[in-house]
Amino acid sequence: MAADSAENNGILVDESKLVKVEDTSGLTEDEVRQVAKKIDQKEKKTTRWEDLSPTPIKSDWVETKSEEWFRGKIKGLYNDALEFDSDEVGVYTFNFDDIKAIKSYQILSVNIENLASISGVLRLNGDKLTIIQGDKKYEFPKSQIVSFAPDAKLEKNLWSGEITFNLDIRSGNTNQADYAAQLNLKRRTATSIFAFDYLGRISSKDSEEISNDHRINEKYDRYITCHFFWTPIFSEYYTDKYKNIKHQATAGSGLGYTLIDTKKTLWNLSGGPAIIYTQFYTVETGHSNTNYSPALELNTKFEHELSSITDFTYNYKMTFTDRGAGVYKHHMIVKLENKLTSWLDINFKGIWDYVAKPTEDVLGIKPKSSDFQSLVGFGIEF
Repeated sequence: MAADSAENNGILVDESKLVKVEDTSGLTEDEVRQVAKKIDQKEKKTTRWEDLSPTPIKSDWVETKSEEWFRGKIKGLYNDALEFDSDEVGVYTFNFDDIKAIKSYQILSVNIENLASISGVLRLNGDKLTIIQGDKKYEFPKSQIVSFAPDAKLEKNLWSGEITFNLDIRSGNTNQADYAAQLNLKRRTATSIFAFDYLGRISSKDSEEISNDHRINEKYDRYITCHFFWTPIFSEYYTDKYKNIKHQATAGSGLGYTLIDTKKTLWNLSGGPAIIYTQFYTVETGHSNTNYSPALELNTKFEHELSSITDFTYNYKMTFTDRGAGVYKHHMIVKLENKLTSWLDINFKGIWDYVAKPTEDVLGIKPKSSDFQSLVGFGIEF
């Protein structure tokens, strides 16, 4: 059905590859919006009064199946989750199955499954998708939408993120301070997601530092279908003074698949081969302080909406490698996120880091295999 639709619209597509359909009309974005407005006006003449929809002026409009209209800015659709920034509800994620209609003001880049990426003004009415590009329009069933996002002409429209601060200060018989910060950034296009995550923790007790570790993760996913994606590159940088790891860098490539994608639950699996470079602070005499190791990295992420304001997230990453890099290690984060306002959250996190065979330092002291930490902090979305 999709192939027929593409052929009728004059798109010549090799179905084994995703092509980008360019606008060759020479019309400006505002002129394309005027074309879309004329199409809307024609449809209104044959529409019942109670079904009339707002006209998008400087904002996108989204209608839910409960017949509520929301005005704001579309940030992107991925894994059947529509992220929308509205003055009324703030940044909110709708399940795509709950969306009845969309009228975009922005020029969106739409990824149609196994066919093409098309940029234009988007109109969704029930199960019918219309993309207005220049003086042409393309129609597809809603079920063939893999993803969409604002066109890349304004780079800032592609980015979103959250920064979380955690602070725990205790005094009395023991003076202890724990600081932690986490930064999560995402860049979304119609066919890909780039994710950048930072987690840093520093603790001191009676003015003496007892922990200092920092972790940076990067992951770049390319969507092939609604459920299947591949990761051309994933990487991690890690340093932990008290685990005798001065620098540890991991780089690899892999594949991923969405096992569950429902209104309230999302579960992804991904993984692939990698290589790990490790430099230790100190080692026993006769041992090298650097090491290159082959590795296999597996990752699972589970998200579940417990209520309209509370989300649960479980992220577990495991790495199998050789003795030089610890044989086996994992990084696990359990998070309970409670929304306070449209941009402010309170987060409860549990973190478990584990290395099966830590490397001994120059004194023959072996670091503990497990580190546990509980964090409570405030997150700011942007």
